Formats: sequence, structure tokens, C-alpha cells
Amino acid sequence: MRMNRIVLISLGALSALGCALGSGESGDQGAGADNAASGALSSPASSAQGSSCKPTGDAGLLNDSGSGAHDSGSTADAGAPPSNDAGHTSPPDSGTGTPPPPPAPDAGVPSSGGSSPVLGGCAILPSDNPWNTRIDDPTAYPVDPNAATYATTMAPATRVHADWGDWSTDQYGIPWQVVPASQPLVPMSFDVPDESDPGPYPFPATAKIEGGGDGHVLVIQQGSCTLYETGSSTVASNGSWSAYSGAKWPLSSDALRTAGWTSADAAGLPILPGLVKVSEVQAGAIRHALRFTMKNTQQAYIHPATHASGKADATLPPMGLRLRLKASFDTSSFTGPSLVILTAMKEYGLILADNGSDWFVTGDSDDAWIPLMDQISSDLGKVTGSDFEAVKTGTVSTAGL
Repeated sequence: MRMNRIVLISLGALSALGCALGSGESGDQGAGADNAASGALSSPASSAQGSSCKPTGDAGLLNDSGSGAHDSGSTADAGAPPSNDAGHTSPPDSGTGTPPPPPAPDAGVPSSGGSSPVLGGCAILPSDNPWNTRIDDPTAYPVDPNAATYATTMAPATRVHADWGDWSTDQYGIPWQVVPASQPLVPMSFDVPDESDPGPYPFPATAKIEGGGDGHVLVIQQGSCTLYETGSSTVASNGSWSAYSGAKWPLSSDALRTAGWTSADAAGLPILPGLVKVSEVQAGAIRHALRFTMKNTQQAYIHPATHASGKADATLPPMGLRLRLKASFDTSSFTGPSLVILTAMKEYGLILADNGSDWFVTGDSDDAWIPLMDQISSDLGKVTGSDFEAVKTGTVSTAGL
């Protein structure tokens, strides 16, 4: 098995380094196993009540031939009973289904660690990480020279879709959970071990598995502050896990994966940092870029992405492409959660992370979304692909593909 080559890089350095770094879903097929995180903090369960935003099938996890095997539109999550706080602490699994105690203060609620969101006491990547870097300064982050070309192939008339919602009924969105430093490590097996970080992983037998197709499992381990992510995940009766692929992300590091390597996402990126989280919306600010999908992508990538599963067509967007909501887009009529999300799209933008339904932006699965989703879905439906512009953040690469 190859060892990951560590590359430390900030988005601010990407433009300056250019070629030096190597030029560069939403449907889910995972098992819908109920997964109340034993001994774990988990994302709040919630969703879009009455929302008609059901996934249309997004292709995600990649096989060696580059075909998508995950994200088919719905980012549903199958698992634990809903909680109303992202990051509540559950007691050790007794097998009785006992509800978890109330959340500890600030557990799982985004806070400012510089400009890094904080979940479960862990800063989600350094403040200079691309996910946490604002791109609304057109001088520092000019429009990509290929922006006009990409715009014609990126379904410009398609409306933005909120690809998240509740956990307990629709299991819509991608769940995540936090486990303590003492969480037992369990064996892992992968379909693509040569591009996966080997086990063991600190996965509870009851870890939440995304429903609807992709079967993602996202776990933050406290203490080490390491993010573990897998796709197409299943758990055996003995507590061991199998998945298509797996990736470990030390959250204090800007390290990229080896050129050409996938992760639990098609672009070789971490998933959790790009999710729209209900706790962030409730807190009134999202301080990171958002993950989104497109059906047709280029067989190339821009860092921090390291992998692609597309076509040899330079007019298509590469994985890792960064876009921002145009400064000219008028947000004055939007309020509440919708305005929080649109502001993030202007300030931090979107990162193309997977093959899937066009303009599907991904969020977590949490019942706290239920009273919010009708308005969010309606408001995001007023935004189309033509309202975004591609931003120059690095060089397109095919290294390792």
C-alpha cells in the first residue's frame, strides 16, 4: 500500500504557487442501518418538512474505472434516533436505546477558532485551509480565465437545490458524529485499499450511515481531532466495517491526499468541512466553503482536490473548482437561514466535490432542519447556476489519474 504524500498548502498560496503544486451525488446507496452513535457525539437529526427536494441520483464513490458508485441525489442518512443538537454526548452503548443526555455546552456547535469552525472541541482544519478561506475579494481571487467556458457546460439555468434535511423520517443529508478519544478501534476492509488509509478506525457499531445510496460514515475522534470518512459503508455483526474507500484527516493539518487518490468523495476531499450544518445556520454564520455536485465534470482537478471521475473535456468543470455567488446577486429580500447560506456562498463559495445532480449543495441530516427547510428550499430555488462565477484558485491537473 502506498503511503500518502503530505502536501501542506493554503488556498492563499494556491494562486501564487500555481503550477508548482501540480496543475491541476448526490444519490446515496448506503445501507440504511439505524446508527445511534454509542459513546459518540452526533449531528442533530432533522430535515425539510414538506420539502419537495428529493434527490435525483448523484454518482459519487469512484471505482478504478472512474465510474461513479455513490451520491445519487439523496444524501439521506440511516441511523440513530434524532437529537436536537449536533454533538450531543451519548452514553456507552447499552443496547437499550436509551436516549442520550443533554448536549454539553457548545458541543458540536460551530465556533470561531480563528476562522476555523469547531465541532466536538476540534477545529475543522486550520484557518488558512482552502475550506476556511474567504474568496469574496476579487483582487485576491479573480474570476477564472475559463469561467465563461465552464458556465456554458454547468447547467446555468438549473436552480440550486438544498440537498439535506431531516434524519428521523427522510434520512436526507449526510450524518456525522463525534466519538471520545477512548472509542475502541475496529478492523476495516476496503474495496480500493491502495487509495485508502488503513484501519483500524474508531467507528461504533451504531455509527450513523448515510442513507439513499452513498453510505458515508463521518466520525470525528476527540483527543486526536482526526476525521475518519468512508463511503459505501457497512458494519458486520462483530463490529468490523467494510467500505469502498476510507480516508483519515488530521484536522490540524492542511495535508492533501496523494495525487490521483480518491477519498470518501470523488474529488479526494474531506466531506464534513463542506456540509451546511444546521447548528451553523442556527448560530447565524457559516464560515467555510460548501460542497456541491455536478453531473458532468472534467477528468482533472484543482487542489485541494486530488482525484476526478469525469470526461476528457476541458470545457467541463474540474473537481475542486471554486465558485462564488456573484457580488451583483441581490440578497436584500432574503432573511434568516436562507440569508446565512447565501452569504456563505458569496464569502466562501462552493467547491465542486462529487459527480451528482447539478447544483446540489450538501448539508447534514438533522431533524432541526424540519421547520427551516420549506423556506430554504424556496429561496435557494431563486438562485441558478448563472448566478455563480468560477474563481481562480489554482492550476488544473491530471497528475496521478
